[in-house]
Amino acid sequence: MKIAFVGKGGSGKTTLSSLFVRHLAALGAPVIAVDADINQHLGPALGLGEAEAAALPAMGERLALIKEYLRGSNPRITSAETMIKTTPPGEGSRLLRVREHNPVYDSCARPVELDGGTVRLMVTGPFTDADLGVACYHSKTGAVELCLNHLVDGRDEYVVVDMTAGSDSFASGMFTRFDITFLVAEPTRKGVSVYRQYKEYARDFGVDLKVVGNKVQGRDDVDFLRTEVGDDLLATVGHSDWVRAMEKGRPPRFDLLEEPNRDALHLLRTTVDASYERRDWERYTRQMVHFHLKNAQSWGNERTGADLAAQVDPHFVLGESLATAG
Repeated sequence: MKIAFVGKGGSGKTTLSSLFVRHLAALGAPVIAVDADINQHLGPALGLGEAEAAALPAMGERLALIKEYLRGSNPRITSAETMIKTTPPGEGSRLLRVREHNPVYDSCARPVELDGGTVRLMVTGPFTDADLGVACYHSKTGAVELCLNHLVDGRDEYVVVDMTAGSDSFASGMFTRFDITFLVAEPTRKGVSVYRQYKEYARDFGVDLKVVGNKVQGRDDVDFLRTEVGDDLLATVGHSDWVRAMEKGRPPRFDLLEEPNRDALHLLRTTVDASYERRDWERYTRQMVHFHLKNAQSWGNERTGADLAAQVDPHFVLGESLATAG
């Protein structure tokens, strides 16, 4: 199951995504955690020291390896250089599976020990001022999108992505790559503004969007969020001494997290698991192709010097039936 955490900067989405990763790990579930935010904080939120987090391999710097591996023997992709972030898989492409070992994970993922289990952590890599607003910035998150396009995941397997803040999530089609999206919102007007923007943009793509209220202090905050987002409000999280200790680098055992916050994480997981029954691989593949053709026409063909529409395999549908193939 693929899960995105989104929200405005400072909403607490990285904290909540890290808590959800810890929750899944404590259950013994296989988890890949991905930091796709401009501000790379997921590693420290999962307990890594500053030096450990800085030493994590950057997906954006290994894009050539990722492309070469994923294209496999697909005859529609003549070279790794002609692959862009939206290039879809086809017959002959190599696919990624959550539980396997492969060169992409070997190069880009590192194990992180948490209470009750180990997760794989992947990061886009740190961003600089020169990256913002230009192609190389989006090529870093593009490495994540390319991997998601080639990922075959099943029930009780989890890929948790801490997305970049605010409306920058719409810079590509990556916002459609998830079974469910959790939007983290504070109980303020600014806190729900990103929700309205996300809801409007994602409306035509069938994005399953749920709101998690953060920094909620009482009934008035809950009522405010319910008024602003309606039935999209799934759960709320309040003050946490456990989180405060974690932010100081001294997290207690995870089973000491406050009961109301444990209950909220449980509700998130059961909601994710329920979304499995609504999976539509044909729509997923169709949306992948939609954004690829859009990008091919707007910039991809010119940049690569190739007709990227020819990369689309019209008979290929990504799905779990391919999980044991190749």
